[in-house]
Amino acid sequence: MIVNITLPNSSYDVNIDKLKNIKLNSKAVVVTNPTVSGFHLDYLLSHIEAKEISVVTIPDGEEYKTMATIEMILEHCFMQKLNRSSVLIAFGGGVIGDMTGFAASIYQRGIDFIQIPTTLLSQVDASVGGKTGINNKFGKNLIGAFHQPIEVNIDPYFLSTLPKREFGAGVAEIIKMAVCFSRDFFLWLSANRLDGKENIAIAIQKSVETKAYVVSIDEKEQGVRAALNYGHTFGHVIENETKYSQYLHGEAVGIGMVMANELAVRIGLMTKEDAQKIKDLLNSYDIPTTYYIKDVEDFYNHFFLDKKSLDDKIKFILPVGIGDVKITDEINKDTVISVLQGFSK
Repeated sequence: MIVNITLPNSSYDVNIDKLKNIKLNSKAVVVTNPTVSGFHLDYLLSHIEAKEISVVTIPDGEEYKTMATIEMILEHCFMQKLNRSSVLIAFGGGVIGDMTGFAASIYQRGIDFIQIPTTLLSQVDASVGGKTGINNKFGKNLIGAFHQPIEVNIDPYFLSTLPKREFGAGVAEIIKMAVCFSRDFFLWLSANRLDGKENIAIAIQKSVETKAYVVSIDEKEQGVRAALNYGHTFGHVIENETKYSQYLHGEAVGIGMVMANELAVRIGLMTKEDAQKIKDLLNSYDIPTTYYIKDVEDFYNHFFLDKKSLDDKIKFILPVGIGDVKITDEINKDTVISVLQGFSK
């Protein structure tokens, strides 16, 4: 299965199938972490032909998504004497993909990179669309660039070694896609467990097709692409508060979706019944749906560090029932505070 991403200044394919052979007439560097390399590095290297190939292994985890790690990647590239025709290969989950893409975007003012995502979350979302970046103390992905890969290779085989929590984190992003864009897909997810090769392949394909459509019409998130951040406005605050160590990204997004749903119910965009259906589906994969807010005012103020917020207005992505979404910055503070207080008891 091939899904094409067509953008104003670039085009690339997302290959969903057994990993194909990658032939490069240049030097290449694989960026990975100890967990992924331990399971799959030999398998990957057997599918790559390049003038020279080397591997840089960086620490595993969201807390290492920092400028210090980017400098580690860049130093390896300089030591290997990469030039502007060289290629970086992201081999791991969303953290690896984001950092590899960002490093590629700034090395000698920009070189090509390839995405080979190994987690469900990165296969259905993070590897497609060209968002790259790192975190800092102010928030998530506040430093970065839009830098599209030259190709994405999604091999479901890599999911065979994925821990249950990581799988659930990916399912949260799949549910996100369905709630925002397709009620029929949501109903299919509610009726079909993603514990077999056939069903997971269908879910990956549908998610990538949805992401491809959205990115093709709004590459740099000036409009509809912001809808893909449903659950993220709240989830990013949760990740920041817990120093990126308590929840996986998809888990934080799952909680954020529940919070966004509460706000949508409060202003009449969603029924309580639909909000419960989403929560039940998340819970069925053991995705967290509760979070205790210690300081409501502080949590609220963190929203202003979100990239989607502008000046003194917070942009919320809220579901309209199941299958549609609304982007708004017209919700008053008292309403938001009231919803947040419901998570502080």
